Amino acid sequence: MKIQGKMFIWLSVFVLAMTILYGVWAKEPAGTAALFMTFGLCIMVGYYLTFTARRVDKLAQDDKEADVADEAGELGFFAPHSWQPLLLATGGALAFAGIAIGWWLLYFSAPFILVGIFGWVFEFYRGENQNQ
Repeated sequence: MKIQGKMFIWLSVFVLAMTILYGVWAKEPAGTAALFMTFGLCIMVGYYLTFTARRVDKLAQDDKEADVADEAGELGFFAPHSWQPLLLATGGALAFAGIAIGWWLLYFSAPFILVGIFGWVFEFYRGENQNQ
């Protein structure tokens, strides 16, 4: 994880240099602002990765003597299927269409978005109120 942090920090240095060069040469504020925000995002991700790398165990990618098989094993839990992204996509599409068509359409998109978020958060909830 240290490698990724260093990569993003070096990328942010490059983006900052290009932002200054673009700002001086093009004198165009929208592109300069977009590049400066890209610098900010790169430095945030780089800082987060280097900050987190200090608190986790050393990974195989940080060891120059490591083999590919050193990182083998379970990577985590991934949902096999879920209907919640479909609800969120429908609600998001209605919400963005509401900006173009009329703000009243946002009232119809809100239930899709709320049910989709609630369902996604509690999709694998296994608490004291679970029915068995």
